[in-house]
Amino acid sequence: MYWGNSNPMGPKILVTGSTGQVGSELVPALREKYGADSVVAGLLPGLKATELGPGPEERFDVTNRSAVLSVLKKHRIQVVFHLAAILSAVAESRPDIAWTVNILGLRNVLEGAAEVGVSRVFWPSSVAVFGLGVPRRATPQDGQLTPTSTYGITKVAGELLCNYYFHKHHVDTRCIRYPGLISSKTRPGGGTTDYAVEMFEAALQGVGYTSFLSEDTTLPMMYMPDAIAAALRIMEAEPSRIRTHLGYNVGAMSFSPGQLAKSIRKRLPTFTCSYTPDARQRIADNWPESIDDSQARKDWGWSSAYDLSRTVDDMILKLADRLPPTEKSRLGGLLASLRRSSVARP
Repeated sequence: MYWGNSNPMGPKILVTGSTGQVGSELVPALREKYGADSVVAGLLPGLKATELGPGPEERFDVTNRSAVLSVLKKHRIQVVFHLAAILSAVAESRPDIAWTVNILGLRNVLEGAAEVGVSRVFWPSSVAVFGLGVPRRATPQDGQLTPTSTYGITKVAGELLCNYYFHKHHVDTRCIRYPGLISSKTRPGGGTTDYAVEMFEAALQGVGYTSFLSEDTTLPMMYMPDAIAAALRIMEAEPSRIRTHLGYNVGAMSFSPGQLAKSIRKRLPTFTCSYTPDARQRIADNWPESIDDSQARKDWGWSSAYDLSRTVDDMILKLADRLPPTEKSRLGGLLASLRRSSVARP
């Protein structure tokens, strides 16, 4: 593990957006690995904290430069995972707010990092950086970046900012382009691939689901344990292994709403799904179907652990734990079978 110099005085890792989809699972993972007191959870003022576990926290707005700088100095932060962002569907309806949070917030973090000497900054980009003019299958990392959504535009601008601060101010920035993310812990938060989690929830509640993407809209996707592993692996890599400070493609699997519904139906045969595309369909139509992540695999050893089948099994098991006892007993046989297969899986 290479973080740079350690800080024996207290916390040294800051996670902004810690109650979001990635942050709510990254903070506990970091605290388990590096110690609860070493990880500061950054929360938006007034926002209720999720189950982050014990550890220090700070409530501040990343669009407030002085507030960002104050937190970095107060805790002598050495590493930042900057996750605070407005997601794709919300960004399209509120572009001014998306630009302010996604770009001004990032710039404030990078400016602060340069000023106080933060050793490393992680920032998540997205496959939304791609658009027209690139192959939609096995989209290459160095493909043309022509996004057609506000969210994608902020991600391209953010990658360029990260690259600029690395070359101009020597901030060790590291970016990965996440596919659509599936989480068993947090509710959907305004993304174009939120249908996946919503579909699981409906299936376990025993009700039908109407997808806002068409049945055959294939997109690259990733289960949250792989997303956390990717962030940790790139940040722990020796600097010599990082060949770009723009975004690295990272992949895991690709599927459509129809394929996900079919996979869920294998476990829950009565589940039904219909398809009524809305405005999010236009965003998805310009995203890759699959991506080429060979550069990340070569440079810093990226590899995914979850395919569609394993993701479906694990999501059902974890979401079922939240069901009332009567509902959980209805799924007893299925859950027991999934637990046995999970234990047997290498």
